[in-house]
Amino acid sequence: MAALNTLLLLLAALAIPGLINRTRALLAGRKGIRFAQHLYDVRLLLLRKGAVYSPTTTAVFRAAPSVTLGTALVAALFVPVGDLPSALSFEGDLIAFAYLLALGRVALILAAMDTGSSFEGMGASREALYGALVEPALMLVFGTLALLSGYTSFDAIFSGDAVNGVQLVVVLLLAAYVLVKIVFTEAGRVPVDDPRTHLELTMIHEVMCLDYCGVDLAYIKMAGWLKTAALSVLAADAVAATCCPRWWAAAPLAVLVTGLSVGIVESTQARNKLARNTTFILTVAALAVLVFFTGYLLQLNIGLQ
Repeated sequence: MAALNTLLLLLAALAIPGLINRTRALLAGRKGIRFAQHLYDVRLLLLRKGAVYSPTTTAVFRAAPSVTLGTALVAALFVPVGDLPSALSFEGDLIAFAYLLALGRVALILAAMDTGSSFEGMGASREALYGALVEPALMLVFGTLALLSGYTSFDAIFSGDAVNGVQLVVVLLLAAYVLVKIVFTEAGRVPVDDPRTHLELTMIHEVMCLDYCGVDLAYIKMAGWLKTAALSVLAADAVAATCCPRWWAAAPLAVLVTGLSVGIVESTQARNKLARNTTFILTVAALAVLVFFTGYLLQLNIGLQ
């Protein structure tokens, strides 16, 4: 069962970028690229090419892509798909999940600064700021899930009967909504960032990867897919827990919710000005505080009955 859980996570990681591209093309009235074009790009254009390193960089720059991919992969292994058991699980693994993602971000930030480029240093500064602002929202969502279920392990939280009660449905749906909003920041998508831009003065995540090529750039892209899939599956688990906590409901829901929402937003909205990104992320954090407070009050009411 753990093998099926891991397979579904990997399939979600590969399918979400394809659905985003197809949604964006359909809403723009274009034929667009094929569903699996991102896989062909990574396999043909990146994995078959070697890496080139500047003489000014150190081992930090060379190790960062592997660290980023490794942390994203291990973090994804903590996430269950519906009622399936995850490959890795222990009490407190939701804390390990958050800090594994943070470790991958720190590795890329250090690598960007290691190049000595002012552009990449600027992107690293922005990434550090947005990461510091979005992390409280992520931890508050995890705290809400732990508060409602009484567990600190994703497996136990989404076991099927740990979180129940009609009055908690709204809290779980809001927690899922916050997780989807966090995906926009963590994955560097519109309105926070635009992965299609090539203007260094406005880039955030992509500018940190300007000096990477070949297999190293492929590792960074795959790490982004895994991070997006892990957060999307957690959001889908929260939604599925309200009605049908089964893997066959959570797996397609994760792909559809993130793929369609990101595709629609990127087709209908422009990227925020950099000054508005902090407001956007702090609004998400404020909503996470509201969700946590609501869950806490509901727990008090349940205990008094």
